[in-house]
Amino acid sequence: MDDNLPENLPEPANLRFLRRLVTALTATMLLGVVVVVGLLVTRLSGSNPELPASVTLPIGASAVAFTQGDDWYAVVTDQNQILIFGRLDGQLRQTINVE
Repeated sequence: MDDNLPENLPEPANLRFLRRLVTALTATMLLGVVVVVGLLVTRLSGSNPELPASVTLPIGASAVAFTQGDDWYAVVTDQNQILIFGRLDGQLRQTINVE
């Protein structure tokens, strides 16, 4: 180090601006992370959709996939059929053969 320099040099204006800018950007980034985590927690902690207690499939058929709407649910079987049931009564509404 050079011993001829004074110890208390004033901070250059552009260095002070850069230091404040980095501090502000760090605070903004931390606030953004907190907001994203908060949104993820609130969105993913919602209630799960209600599933039917039991589904009666035709003899010999087994379920491959399941989906549901507001007042119906559908089961795709290994026999290339889509079976659509009513949500309230559980009765088979429609059978669609997939070719």
